Amino acid sequence: MTFEQLNLVPTPDAWLQRASADLPTLLIDHANCEKKAASTALNLMYRYVEYPVLLQALSKLAREELRHFEQVLGVMAERKINYEQMTSARYAGEMRRLVQTHEPDRLIDLLVMSAVIEARSCERFGRLCEVLDPDLTAFYGSLLNSEKRHFLSYLNFANEISGNEASVAARLSVFLAADAELITGADEQFRFHSGVPGIQTD
Repeated sequence: MTFEQLNLVPTPDAWLQRASADLPTLLIDHANCEKKAASTALNLMYRYVEYPVLLQALSKLAREELRHFEQVLGVMAERKINYEQMTSARYAGEMRRLVQTHEPDRLIDLLVMSAVIEARSCERFGRLCEVLDPDLTAFYGSLLNSEKRHFLSYLNFANEISGNEASVAARLSVFLAADAELITGADEQFRFHSGVPGIQTD
């Protein structure tokens, strides 16, 4: 399966409007997301050492996510935006509620969930290129291919370890449905992975 075949629900225009009007929050939370993505890869490496297929690939993926984190910090510095603590979107937490608790289903779910999150990030990067200034458009455009690659890596890991592509596809459908609900639903907080911004602001 390719990224294009996922048919992700498009990011709502209301989120894009808020993103273009609130660059500090967008960039700070994007930096947070890159840190969390690196942490996810490292946590999988620590927990599942019995799967050699994961170790080297996830090590490279984590380094790439940290490089993206550094790049976001560079963009923020150019725009004199200070990095600060920020509460997380509910998106990842709600997705994690769907992860099964018994192995190896837990690992498969974590891989599939990570694939969907990477795919959503890629979709948002593409949509942001439609509304941001030329410099930010070039920056987000430069991240598209790596996010697509991360999506495919996680999904391929899930299929390889599971050995049952139909089962993985079924779990993928579950996480995609949750993603669609979260992305199109209302959120009081604006974050990189939030839904439609509500009336209340941070």
